[in-house]
Amino acid sequence: MRRIYFGWPLFGHHLEFPNSNPSYKKEAAISAASSDVIKGADKLKIVTRREAASLIKDGITLGIGGFGAHSAPDELLLGIEERYAQEGHPRGITVFSGICTGNNKPDPIGHNHLAAEGLIDTLIAGHYKNSAKMDRLVSENKIAGYALPLGVVVNMLRAAASGKPGVITRVGIHTYADPRVEGCAVNERARSQGRELATVMNIDGKDYMFYRTVPIDVCIIRASYADQDGNISLKREDMQENQLQMAMAAHNNGGIVIVQVEAILERGSIPTREVTINHSIVDYVVVSSPDTHRQNYAVDRYHPEYTGEIKIPVKDIPAMPLNMRKVIARRGALELKRGSVINLGIGIPSGIGSVANEEGIADAVILSLESGPLGGVPVEGLGFGCATNPENIYSIQDNFDFYDGGGLDAAFLGLAQVDEHGNVNVSRFGKSCAGPGGFINITQSTKNVCFMGGFTATKPTLDIVDGCLNIVSDGTGVKFVKKVEQITFSADYARETGQNVLYITERAVFCLSEEGIKLIEIAPGVDLERDILSHMEFRPLISSELKLMDSRLFRDEKIGIVL
Repeated sequence: MRRIYFGWPLFGHHLEFPNSNPSYKKEAAISAASSDVIKGADKLKIVTRREAASLIKDGITLGIGGFGAHSAPDELLLGIEERYAQEGHPRGITVFSGICTGNNKPDPIGHNHLAAEGLIDTLIAGHYKNSAKMDRLVSENKIAGYALPLGVVVNMLRAAASGKPGVITRVGIHTYADPRVEGCAVNERARSQGRELATVMNIDGKDYMFYRTVPIDVCIIRASYADQDGNISLKREDMQENQLQMAMAAHNNGGIVIVQVEAILERGSIPTREVTINHSIVDYVVVSSPDTHRQNYAVDRYHPEYTGEIKIPVKDIPAMPLNMRKVIARRGALELKRGSVINLGIGIPSGIGSVANEEGIADAVILSLESGPLGGVPVEGLGFGCATNPENIYSIQDNFDFYDGGGLDAAFLGLAQVDEHGNVNVSRFGKSCAGPGGFINITQSTKNVCFMGGFTATKPTLDIVDGCLNIVSDGTGVKFVKKVEQITFSADYARETGQNVLYITERAVFCLSEEGIKLIEIAPGVDLERDILSHMEFRPLISSELKLMDSRLFRDEKIGIVL
């Protein structure tokens, strides 16, 4: 066993790693405020966050790494915020990101650091909502907003790095991203720019989306370590997001690559296979403080079980209490097949991992997250995106190649609005268009798709006992609407490609048919007219073989799933 001491007490802990590579030797602590500590590091330019911020000029396109609550380059973002407050620069920049970073609140973290009016002119991303302030700026039309499928965003970086004009894909056809439906510009300010990020082209009689490359001038990304030459390691990150591709895209465009790390290591001490980014494309490194380098916003200390460095007993992961969320997750789990590779979305769908673990079948399927972890048990809540005991962690780009090519056997994702045709909306509500994340890539490329969510917009008060669901007081707000506000999942595309689609709630299960959605199951204890049909803006088809949902879903003991 080897003890590593970091220059700053890492959230009050000294960490012991039984399987750490002994070639990792920690240098003396390097303060983010002292850029001249390593005299012999002639290949490595260590700068302060303020010096890094001064490299970002007005009007440029800035690539920002991170994924929701994970891997945010907070030291660098703070430096930009401070410089703008003092100098009013940089101004009018375009930000290009995958999933905007934050904790879904207006706290001073992640992309929220860049919310001062005038700093950003345009935001291009796969999802805004994690940064509450970015979401507000777009919804209030104070910055131009473009929302693209996440798998497209990451492949646009690959296209930029390799000098290609853009990405050709079926992903987005018939959804809001299709310019014949709505287009990727999500507010009036974006539409007034007249910028076409996506068009439709025909190849061999089939329609494809063409998404244009966005050149990156400067990128700010986060990693774990740099060595004295500037080689970059992601050893302690709980996912590998866009770091490499974003760095290549900026470098090959003649731009600047700035990397935030938590420590500098001795030259040559990072094992070759753990070097994710070679020093040849790294221009500057900023050493962070612990406050700006949390593993993710859901934790205050390093969790090596998220990176695969150690394994912890899965019995230590608590079972969910019996509630609406567990009922829905259990019903979804009944769709699992042994040996399947499945994707779990954020929210209620991620509970399938907890149910599978409780039922002892987690090893019978391979759980995959769009952020890259494969295997293990997905972390729920704010920490969603990493997994406990992952078998391996793909880069996001490689993971979406696998998804887009049809590698998944099934996908379980959220349900916010469903219309009579079977279309699903998870991206726009009123003026707020949060973006689809990986939702469109996953749902258009997977044969078997289950949408999961509560039947009403707000939570009902339920009494779940003796195998029955009793609705004490119902929730408000209609989810099953005549027409969705935005098409994030196209039922027409699903019918065209022959997908199998279920819509699972705590009281009813529907399937997609040629004519629309069909009710196939209702919960024991509910009344069809009072508890289901009266809460829908349309009357669904009702199966001639309508049956009760399995009563085991509504009991406290394990349901005994066998795969």
